[in-house]
Amino acid sequence: MLRLVGILFTVLFAIATAILIWPQFFQLEMTYPIAQVVASRAAALVALLVVAVLAALLLFARPLRGLAASILIVSLVGAGSIGLIGALRGYGADALPEKTDDAVRVLSWNTAGAAVSAETIAGVIDEQRADIVALPETSEEVGEKIAIMMRESGRPMWVHHVNIRPDVPNGPQAWQTTILISAELGEYSVIDSSRDGSSNTGSVPSAVAMPVDGTGPTIVAVHAVAPREDAMAQWRSDLEWIADQCPEGEFILAGDFNATLDHMSSFGIDGGTMGRCVDAASRTGNGMVGTWPATLPRLAGAPIDHIMSSPQWKATGTLVLADAGGSDHRALVAQLEPAGAER
Repeated sequence: MLRLVGILFTVLFAIATAILIWPQFFQLEMTYPIAQVVASRAAALVALLVVAVLAALLLFARPLRGLAASILIVSLVGAGSIGLIGALRGYGADALPEKTDDAVRVLSWNTAGAAVSAETIAGVIDEQRADIVALPETSEEVGEKIAIMMRESGRPMWVHHVNIRPDVPNGPQAWQTTILISAELGEYSVIDSSRDGSSNTGSVPSAVAMPVDGTGPTIVAVHAVAPREDAMAQWRSDLEWIADQCPEGEFILAGDFNATLDHMSSFGIDGGTMGRCVDAASRTGNGMVGTWPATLPRLAGAPIDHIMSSPQWKATGTLVLADAGGSDHRALVAQLEPAGAER
């Protein structure tokens, strides 16, 4: 009887481990609470290693030796598999390449409302030489202050803004998203459907800015709702909308996706991560570096902030900033270069 219980327990543990390794195979990556559990692969890796240590200790208990050996093997295989996935995505690269004349630098930073000052944001933009800045949860007023500081520093930027509830005075800044775009990239305009919410993420706004003269990439500042238990349907809908923003053409997506690469596995087209856009961090060695919450070590958090681009652009480097400036999100910077002659 004890042996049968041990076999059953081992089988169930093996299934649970397989779900942690590859939730997409079971189509559970967007199901509560699996979606939340797999958000941090580093946490899953540590949990499996802890189980492996406990199983190794139980090898000294003769009646439990068979069960312990089975659990130890499953744990080590699971931890090794997650470690391999992490190695493919990247455990951290801390430098960007030199900025070339054709390069565009993109900064994504959920500033948690007023948690980060305009002066701090402007300082990071200037230091990182960013050309495109996506700021979920940042008000238009803060964006305008940043633009004034950037103009005074000799790097003027256009400010664009979406407020999902402009009818509510002093509403939460989570209802707002701001984009700053270097004047060197030309004039941009936020499309009407982003402003009136007829085509947008549902609970917190994204912003789609298109070049006025039709030259250059469409820029999408992304903010998807968090996958809380009562918001799972809206979360899935938001991710579908985001993926739809990168069809054929030239696009750059940046912001708080509130989703990891595992959650996005069903949204890519033709090799893309979301639609035809490819994730920059995972292509440049930072795919496992957590951007949220900033209070946890970099590899313990969830990589839910992303910068993505269509095939006309290639990521040559990314950087997750260590100092969150008071926000609960770390900022992410990517350098994008034109991919070949076609653009």
